[in-house]
Amino acid sequence: MLTEFLSLLCLGLSLGFGDERKNETLPKPSLSALSSLVVGHRGNVTLRYQSHFQNVTFTLGKLQDSGYRQEQRSTGHKAEFLLTHLEPKDAGMYFCAYKTMDSQEWSGESDYLQLEVKDDLDGRGATEVKNANGLIFAATFSRLSISILFLSVVFINRCAQHGSSHEESTRRTSHSEFPKQEATDLSNLDRISVSTERPPGSEPC
Repeated sequence: MLTEFLSLLCLGLSLGFGDERKNETLPKPSLSALSSLVVGHRGNVTLRYQSHFQNVTFTLGKLQDSGYRQEQRSTGHKAEFLLTHLEPKDAGMYFCAYKTMDSQEWSGESDYLQLEVKDDLDGRGATEVKNANGLIFAATFSRLSISILFLSVVFINRCAQHGSSHEESTRRTSHSEFPKQEATDLSNLDRISVSTERPPGSEPC
């Protein structure tokens, strides 16, 4: 009885050791995303698995959730999982593994993929910030336009006043010179009249 028990125990240990060696000899699969790993709220992403063997069963796991498992049978080297309607709680580190029909043991885990799901509030917040920036720009542009318009009006007004004062000073100068010229003309006329009235050959006294 004891001999049979020891034989069965040795057989079980040898089978377990053989399975472990098969598990260790399976290369790790590769995990990649067909689109961006930054997904919007309620968005979708497709993950692709690839192994070195055909006729395998892939499993998708999540590092932060030990109970998360999705399995898919593939007759080829590849398989794809479509994750839909993602929520912020679905974000995290994902990995995959596979097993063949011969080993019935899972391979080592693939490299992790970090999936990020944006919250809808973040999108609305970014939109609100963008709208606020637009309003600030519009207000600043309006104030600048009003300031430029005001300065233009002041400049035009000053130019108009300067032109009016210059014209008025020109008129005053012309009016002040006209009496002098008139007096000169009258003096010349008096001299001509005096010389005309004097008889010929008479000498001035």
